[in-house]
Amino acid sequence: MALSACSVLENDKIDYKSATQGATLEVPPDLTQLSRENRYAVPGSAVSAAAYQAGQNTKSSTTSSAAATKIGDVRIERNGAQRWLVIDRPADQLWDPVREYWLENGFNLVVDQADLGILETDWAENRAKLPQDVIRATLGKVFDSLYSTGERDKFRTRLERNAAGGTEIYVTHRGMVEVYTSTSKDSTVWQPRAADPELETEFLRRLMVKLGVPQEQSQAVVAAPALKAASVRMTSVNNVPVVQMDEGFDRAWRRVGLALDRTGFTVEDRNRNDGLYFVRYVAPGTDKKEPGFFSKLLGGSAATPPLKYRVVVRSQGEATTVSVLNEAGAPESSANAERILRVLADDLK
Repeated sequence: MALSACSVLENDKIDYKSATQGATLEVPPDLTQLSRENRYAVPGSAVSAAAYQAGQNTKSSTTSSAAATKIGDVRIERNGAQRWLVIDRPADQLWDPVREYWLENGFNLVVDQADLGILETDWAENRAKLPQDVIRATLGKVFDSLYSTGERDKFRTRLERNAAGGTEIYVTHRGMVEVYTSTSKDSTVWQPRAADPELETEFLRRLMVKLGVPQEQSQAVVAAPALKAASVRMTSVNNVPVVQMDEGFDRAWRRVGLALDRTGFTVEDRNRNDGLYFVRYVAPGTDKKEPGFFSKLLGGSAATPPLKYRVVVRSQGEATTVSVLNEAGAPESSANAERILRVLADDLK
């Protein structure tokens, strides 16, 4: 049963089925799903074509740490193990194809908001990981629900317009695994497992094909080895916890956004000009009764209202500091702030 993601991807064995029914999963998300403001807009102010080209020339010295390969109007960019697509088409022309892509791959969508540029699948099972022996082939046709991989996956897709009028597409993965709660193995719980960059890359590759890139060329593009990302460390400045990154604002902003998506945080709003992600946080232990996992997906809420925080990204040259502010915009030094930053730092590393 426990096939690695790498072997699954090498054999192109991905066959997802939406997990609409099943045992209750208990998940400790840091932020609840909430209504969001319209942020499906071009980051920054408008620029001329000449100014944009000048900016591209300025960035030419950084291509060694963020390689890009382009086929037609689609290219894939890399920074460490992270990959994303850049397409020279308006976001409104890409929304329907991207939405259809996830439905065609066997997923249901629990977040489908074109005004925000966010799509999120429900939890689904990769049925290709099931054992394909004689018993499975015979009984599985009739009692398919008797077989389970003990794993569930969900994916979030974010579309953002860039200053050139094109679109950047990010795909992030979250995973759960079913584990026994006792040595007698008579009960189980669902626990988070590490995000899988291999799966993210494979779904980006398939999305490239959906958008018109030939199959063979898409495979060649993603086969290039991942480049080493800049260092990340957690420390404190004036008794305030911070995360420090050895890279400039553009890449730091992108990496923090991906980390928020991948670790399950809900971003209620964002302001790239000010380097702010607006989030709401539910502290551990504040729930009177933790709702079931599928209940949360259907809109269940915690007993204690979430707290409002701001994750701020500040850069000076090629050095960036990430910290947490409270609702009023003052530096936050609480245990909640430290926990939020630690979750982000672990993913950024």
